[in-house]
Amino acid sequence: MIDSLKIDGSFGEGGGQVLRSSLTLSMVTGKPVHVINIRNGRAKPGLMRQHLTALKAAAEVCGAEVQGHVVGSTEIRFSPGPIQGGHYDFAVGTAGSAGLVLQTVLPALLLAENTSTITVEGGTHNMASPPFDFLERCYLPAVEAMGPSLKVHLKQYGFYPVGGGRFTVNVTPVEQLRRVEFLESADCKRILARSCVARISKDICKRELEIVKEGLGLAENDCSVEFDLPSPGPGNYLFVEVHSENALPACFTAFGRKGVTAEQVAAKAVKDVKMFLDSGAVVERQLADQLLLPMVLAGGGSFRTTKPSMHTLTNIEVIRQFIDLPIEIKQESEGVWRIDLGKE
Repeated sequence: MIDSLKIDGSFGEGGGQVLRSSLTLSMVTGKPVHVINIRNGRAKPGLMRQHLTALKAAAEVCGAEVQGHVVGSTEIRFSPGPIQGGHYDFAVGTAGSAGLVLQTVLPALLLAENTSTITVEGGTHNMASPPFDFLERCYLPAVEAMGPSLKVHLKQYGFYPVGGGRFTVNVTPVEQLRRVEFLESADCKRILARSCVARISKDICKRELEIVKEGLGLAENDCSVEFDLPSPGPGNYLFVEVHSENALPACFTAFGRKGVTAEQVAAKAVKDVKMFLDSGAVVERQLADQLLLPMVLAGGGSFRTTKPSMHTLTNIEVIRQFIDLPIEIKQESEGVWRIDLGKE
């Protein structure tokens, strides 16, 4: 009988990422895991709906035996079985992140013996997690560079607090992911900005894009508006893509909310984009921590990013508890850090 690996969920950023990464790594290594103090660093510790959905999703994909799978639980035990591709439908039931549920099970399904179709309902545009656009334009292309084919389709937007979004991802796995490097920094070729609203005035889009055009020097045809988005609840977000030659797009999102003006939303996006461009990094910080698990499955990889976030550092420490793979972090300049996994 294999002893369970004990993971302290209060470690590092102390949020749901410790649980999600532990589940993913348990699935792909076959090691049972016992996670305690789940989300002990949050105002409301324990499993919320989205974490419980991720736990149940992981269990369904690999036929795991689970204990502690109730809302509010601060401790779970997870004993994985073999990973099975197939058709899966998961529903968060709140505006909790559907994308984070996907990211819990996707790495395992990349190496399954057959294809998968994953549909997730919940929050697709939630300011506390990567929005669907980030998954589509940034994260999934980075994973595809390692070999698998991923087709994604957004069927309905789900904004906080109503939720109700829905998307589907088709996964064609590979026998082995290939190592990739995102190291070369090329000059920025084009920046595209898109302001989107659902069930609120599209005048907000015009105000946001005026600030972005002035702040980033964009032309009229670099900006676009999407309104009347299919969504059960109101919402607004501004999405900016930075395109450079031979590099993944760097994506930035700012969300509209009560008490924050359209100009303030746009100013935040402009600030984030300028900081990234000034840094000289290749991978922006949100993608940085999410590249780690696919690179572990590939046996290694390298990228240059901005100062590693607490999420990135926490993820690295969780990985080290499951897998004996060298991971090096080195600051190369004032704004650039290089992260190498499996470096020989």
